[in-house]
Amino acid sequence: MSFQNVIQFEKKIAEFYNAPFAVSTDCCTHAIELCLRLKNIKNAVSPKHTYISIPFTFEKLDIEWQFEDNKWQDYYYITNDIIDAAVHWQKNGYIHDTFMCLSFQYQKHLGLGRGGAILLNSEAEYYKLLKMRYDGRLPDIPWAKQNIDTVGYHYYMTPETAELGLEKMPAAIATDPRRWSYQDYPDLSKIEIFNVQ
Repeated sequence: MSFQNVIQFEKKIAEFYNAPFAVSTDCCTHAIELCLRLKNIKNAVSPKHTYISIPFTFEKLDIEWQFEDNKWQDYYYITNDIIDAAVHWQKNGYIHDTFMCLSFQYQKHLGLGRGGAILLNSEAEYYKLLKMRYDGRLPDIPWAKQNIDTVGYHYYMTPETAELGLEKMPAAIATDPRRWSYQDYPDLSKIEIFNVQ
């Protein structure tokens, strides 16, 4: 199995959303984390109603954050250019000059069990994120033969997951997605872990 599957999957996802670039990851939460690290974000917001990993990621990265009462549908902004688009499936749905983070978790429209991606339009940041998600290295070149210049994380999509994505994409494109909103999630501000003084 080749990393070419991953490259092909990224091209197909970018083409569907009409984004210049897509960087696949092992999950949406890690896609968001990479964007937060890339942009060196110090302050962010989380809707009260979202998946619990979002505020946990802020805690992990020591980001100042707060809940907001955001009645979002399909996606929401974490910062002015980082978007949690985990449930967003829409042809030509990329928003220019943003980092849109997608999920391919099993409940999502393109359900692969696990996986994510970052849509973006900056070529320079695309290459940075490629290396960040894959242990600081570029694919298909033995890491010991590379001069690693980027702190990397073990957040890459496997070729097997990408191959499954390529197989399932035509059916996903041909069917209408479920519409998700804040109402699909509990109020995190009422959960005990976020109320410890």
